[in-house]
Amino acid sequence: MGATPERREVTELEALKALAHPRRQRILRHLEVEGPATSATLARSLGLNTGATSYHLRELARHGFVEDFDDHEAHGRERWWRAVRRDLRFPPRGEQSAEVRPVVDEMTRLVFAADLQDFLDANTAPEAEDETDMPYSRGIIHVTPAELGEFFEEYIALLNRYKRTGPLPDGARAVQTRLFTYRSPVTGAGTNLPGTDEPGAAES
Repeated sequence: MGATPERREVTELEALKALAHPRRQRILRHLEVEGPATSATLARSLGLNTGATSYHLRELARHGFVEDFDDHEAHGRERWWRAVRRDLRFPPRGEQSAEVRPVVDEMTRLVFAADLQDFLDANTAPEAEDETDMPYSRGIIHVTPAELGEFFEEYIALLNRYKRTGPLPDGARAVQTRLFTYRSPVTGAGTNLPGTDEPGAAES
């Protein structure tokens, strides 16, 4: 299984702006899912011109999100790019400045919109009829902020256990995984749970 990627806190406004761009998000997504590519192959796959992809790749590289690498034996003189494997973390909303907040909001909107479209496309594709092992789950938990932080770190650790960087075993395929949490509008802090007399008690 894969090693734990290096953690990076992305707080610089210019780096966040580099991510809050629809074409760059598409390029990053392609490199993360499909693997290394040249500017030309990215342009063909994404319906862009090579000049645009080259520019966006350089901007992403300038902020450390992608990198070019030389493998002349395998690729000749072509310039290949790959996503930099990092555990990216972004500033909590309460710590975002007035300049940073709209940039993070736009980046989040782009990512979630693309995730939703990918999910719908994958589940309505003809081959989806043969898929029986793509689980889906949603639920509500009652936790303190500290417990939610622990929950998140445990999820990241579990995810990293299944990330591979070497040869893939037979039958392995790329599977998108997502976790997002948000405060439930139904039950707030200090509210009794159904069937209990005390706040925070577990429901039987």
